Amino acid sequence: MRIASTAFTEGGFIPLRHTCDGADVSPALSWADVPDGTVAFSLLVVDPDAPGGTFVHWVVFNIGGNRRGMEEGRTPPECQLGTNDFGRATYSGPCPPRGNPHSYHFTLYAMDARVAARKGCTMGELERAMKGHTLDEAHIIGLYGR
Repeated sequence: MRIASTAFTEGGFIPLRHTCDGADVSPALSWADVPDGTVAFSLLVVDPDAPGGTFVHWVVFNIGGNRRGMEEGRTPPECQLGTNDFGRATYSGPCPPRGNPHSYHFTLYAMDARVAARKGCTMGELERAMKGHTLDEAHIIGLYGR
């Protein structure tokens, strides 16, 4: 499975528009080479370079298995949102402290079933609910610094 964005390339810088210093809207994403049997997708966006350890920016699950992308600034109506480390059930873009750029990992999971997690769940709760149901995963990493 592959994931891509029209906003940034693998290892490239995430545009200001998709960060807390800009409009803070999620970038458009697309995916391909989805495995047979995919019923739903989950998406996690994390910053492993945060001073306190991995920081969660976006938790999305139960994206329809027939979808092959997400538009900029929009989540599909059928999906559910978990709570990020800002305490919000939404996309919250890169917002690192001043210094070296951080890497932002967008990971898409193809699931063989809808995930039985509650709305507003944490990343950890979602990962536990996904256990044993992941068919494949794809990654794209973007950078952002101040």
